Amino acid sequence: MTTQIVTASFQLHDGTTVDMYGSLTDSTTGLSTVELQTSANGTGTTQGYAVAATSLGTFANGKSITAITQAVTGATNVHYAYIERRGSIVAILPCATRGVQSQPYVPWTPIQLQAGDTVQVCCAPAATKINSYSVLTNQGVLAIFAGVAAAGNVELVHVISGQSIGSSLTGQQIVRHMGSQNATSAALNISAGVYVISDRGLPVGNCPLTVTANTPQIANALGGAMINLNFIARVTNSA
Repeated sequence: MTTQIVTASFQLHDGTTVDMYGSLTDSTTGLSTVELQTSANGTGTTQGYAVAATSLGTFANGKSITAITQAVTGATNVHYAYIERRGSIVAILPCATRGVQSQPYVPWTPIQLQAGDTVQVCCAPAATKINSYSVLTNQGVLAIFAGVAAAGNVELVHVISGQSIGSSLTGQQIVRHMGSQNATSAALNISAGVYVISDRGLPVGNCPLTVTANTPQIANALGGAMINLNFIARVTNSA
């Protein structure tokens, strides 16, 4: 297994800032994540700002995130990140590669932290061809779908439940979304990013896939789709 240093920073409503730091295990499946915790004092060559490394929700219980002052950032590729609460995604976090992050972000939805909330991160080495698709629906549901790029049509599935986008979001409209890939998977990608495919096999929604080594993820509100049962999220690749 390989690891990489991942960092992030959040501004809270009381004016304080939370520094996140960790050496995280890279994913080979696109569906495994590792928790990113607060930086701790005296951790080797790093200067931490918390007494001990701990979960974000435990560290800032009851406080609200007003800004993501640094995206979740890794040395090679961070494909997606989110705040998890009792098995559900309650916040989607932007991702970047070290040196290309350029601006703070406003959270997609308001988030007041609770004890037990964790920051979950999927990072990967440069050669691992992961695609991801993060969405917000008109009902306020947040979801992330991912998979490893391979030749032909690849379905992206929910990173927690493993379900299709149709099974996960039936009857909901995607109103905000963003996607990611790395340079290796981008070389294979022959579709215009990720498509939402209807039960008739027709594309009804579309989102570009950002190579996070080149530019941070930026969400958009165009190309969303009304999701019904048996719909899938698909990326098509060359051999």
